[in-house]
Amino acid sequence: MEVLRLLALILFSLSFAHGQNSEALADSYFKKGEFDKALIIYQGLLKEKPHLTNFLYKVVKTYQQIEAYDKAEELLVEKLTKYRRPELLVELGYNYQLMDSTARAQILYDEAIGFIDVNPNYVFSIARKFEDHSLLDEAIAVYDKGKTLTPDKNFSIQLARIYGEKGDIEQMFASYIDYIAYRPNYLNNIKRSISDFIKEDRDNDNNRYLRRLLLKKIQEEPNSYWYEMLSWLYIQERAYQKSFVQEKALYKRNPESLERIIELALTALDDNADETAKAIFNFILETTQDTSTLLIAHQYILQIETENAEPKDLDRIKSEYNQLFYRYGKSDITLSLQLAYGEFLAFYLNQEEKANTFLKETLDQNISDYQKARVKLLLGDILVLQERFNEALIFYSQIQVNLKNSTISQEARFKVAKTSYYKGDFDWAESQLKILKSSTSQLIANDALDLKLLISDNKYEDSTQTALKYYARADLLAFQNKTEQAISLLDKILEEHKGESITDQALYRQAKLYEKLKIYPKAEANYLEIIKDYSEDILADDAIYHLAELYNTQFSKPEDAKTLYERIIFEFEDSIYFIEARKKFRQLRGDAIN
Repeated sequence: MEVLRLLALILFSLSFAHGQNSEALADSYFKKGEFDKALIIYQGLLKEKPHLTNFLYKVVKTYQQIEAYDKAEELLVEKLTKYRRPELLVELGYNYQLMDSTARAQILYDEAIGFIDVNPNYVFSIARKFEDHSLLDEAIAVYDKGKTLTPDKNFSIQLARIYGEKGDIEQMFASYIDYIAYRPNYLNNIKRSISDFIKEDRDNDNNRYLRRLLLKKIQEEPNSYWYEMLSWLYIQERAYQKSFVQEKALYKRNPESLERIIELALTALDDNADETAKAIFNFILETTQDTSTLLIAHQYILQIETENAEPKDLDRIKSEYNQLFYRYGKSDITLSLQLAYGEFLAFYLNQEEKANTFLKETLDQNISDYQKARVKLLLGDILVLQERFNEALIFYSQIQVNLKNSTISQEARFKVAKTSYYKGDFDWAESQLKILKSSTSQLIANDALDLKLLISDNKYEDSTQTALKYYARADLLAFQNKTEQAISLLDKILEEHKGESITDQALYRQAKLYEKLKIYPKAEANYLEIIKDYSEDILADDAIYHLAELYNTQFSKPEDAKTLYERIIFEFEDSIYFIEARKKFRQLRGDAIN
């Protein structure tokens, strides 16, 4: 008995595997347009398993591809005489529609929809069958009828998807809003679904539709998820102050966590909305009693003030740091503030020795090995700033020894390579960069690859490596905030080594420095030269994208920007800028993105 059962199981498995392989082969033929071959296999599978509608529909679809509508009709009518199922009615109706018999098709569609009156459970299967054939109005009618007959069920998510396909954005938004009211925990999923339909331009029709719906909901039923959704919309529009108003309203309703407000402040800061970010951090200071949150807010406020400071403001900022240390002490909980202060002393007050002394004292505190590594990383950077390269290498190397294979260890290795590069020791730098190409940190891996390519592309062209040494020196000057000197040295490369492989890199680096100084016309000239003379080289897409950004944000030349974004899309499909370029191109073109 056991042997027979085992034999039956083996035969079933072989039959199942054969069926799967045959279907896959038929599907492959169908995709290639070899419909006659696909049809033979599908017919065989349907004969073997006549109860499987999947094979029936594939045979019908193949008949329709070869315009054998009469044979499709015959097969469907035969099935309907045995099973009067609504999905088969829709399929037959669609076959008549392909034959231009729209009246006959409509009769069958109406009959199929009528099944819902008898059994509302048919809603999903009938609507999906209509959707399969892009009969969207009929699918909407099915779901609408389902809403009436089964008020306990919700079809808003299905309707939203269909309205999106139809391009009826207002109805799509309304359906999504209905679904949020039904299932508030799906809010983040809905945000993702509609994000492509929203633009930065708050006056865009889509933005106005959604804003109007949300404001109406807040008036009717002021639930927290409507405030959250409206805040999200304002963030998409980069209206961070308006988002802050919504977030404050949310916080007053549920004052448990400031996490969302902190996240908003950081988003605004990343987008250079410094004043709004500062206002949000000040609100956090006024609201929280949590020490770590207070320290975060204080640190970011000082960072904003520092980056926007006039020379006369720097002493006041220094005093504010010291007041915070007096109030909160110096320990592991203030470590980030101590690091920020060390960086402030070195890079803004040019007090490198004071910064070194302060950070070495920090190393003596009771902090973890990882925290010590962060301090040593900054100490190394300050020593590089002072061109005390060998001392910097000691600190970076200690991190590599103490925290092997960690991200901060890989960062230290990159800084070893960068320091060696600044020194002109290109062989040693390149050997370190080869290791980092496979770093677990994508950012470090990308930076390592870029620097390695710079060195390997240029170190052999000139036996004295003069141009590469100039370039490395210009990089160091840029790191030391000696931007104008860096630009002058890059000019020297462009004059004395014009035509060498380093020329496009010098032009690009100089363009970025011009942007830093807000000398946008000179940056534009450099990008244009790269595009004209080095269109086949590695920096071509960088130059095109950043020139597009200049035209879009600084020169108010949206049409020129659109043309350049389009070049990225069609000429540089593998570019790291591809996704952003496509998004911005569509925005400038005024697409309703879906």
